Amino acid sequence: MSTAASTQVSTAPQVHHLPRTVAGRAFLAIGATLFVAMCAHVSVPLYFTPVPLTLQTLAVLVIGLAFGPTLAAATLLLYLAEGAAGLPVFSPQGPGGMAQLLGPTAGFLLSYPLAAGAAGAVARATRNRIADFPAALLAGISASLFIFSFGAGWIAHLLNLSPAAAWRMAVLPFLPGEALKIAAAAGGYATLQRWRRS
Repeated sequence: MSTAASTQVSTAPQVHHLPRTVAGRAFLAIGATLFVAMCAHVSVPLYFTPVPLTLQTLAVLVIGLAFGPTLAAATLLLYLAEGAAGLPVFSPQGPGGMAQLLGPTAGFLLSYPLAAGAAGAVARATRNRIADFPAALLAGISASLFIFSFGAGWIAHLLNLSPAAAWRMAVLPFLPGEALKIAAAAGGYATLQRWRRS
């Protein structure tokens, strides 16, 4: 291995520089759920599907990349618990509370802990192996596979749709926006990693 490569590996961050105490991590997770809630309220209804266009998945990707798999998954579980308890953290296009966790968007919502965990796990596994930006792109794509699989699968079950109809209703309209969100999250992650190394 060359000296330059050795230096690059040794100076790469080995941790996410997150709080070490339980209280610190809890405070960070609660703050992150507020970020998800704010992104959920950036919500545009679409006439051809019960799934609104929101920024929630961007928040899921950012948290997964920034927190790592365990804390990211726990943060999104906390978010779902807040919503189930009736706090106004879900998209205003739905009924809120437990009803929203049983409605057409439930598959998307319930996928978030797994998706955030997947993003964090892929980013961690690829660290020091490939550059930060493509690693984060791969992490974002992995997370999105969970989100769309759960979301479309639940809608197909709930509304008794064919796979093709579920694809048109719950996946296809959102792919361009999801690509932009993945790119934005990956760009932010790569910038943050460069800043940490400097």
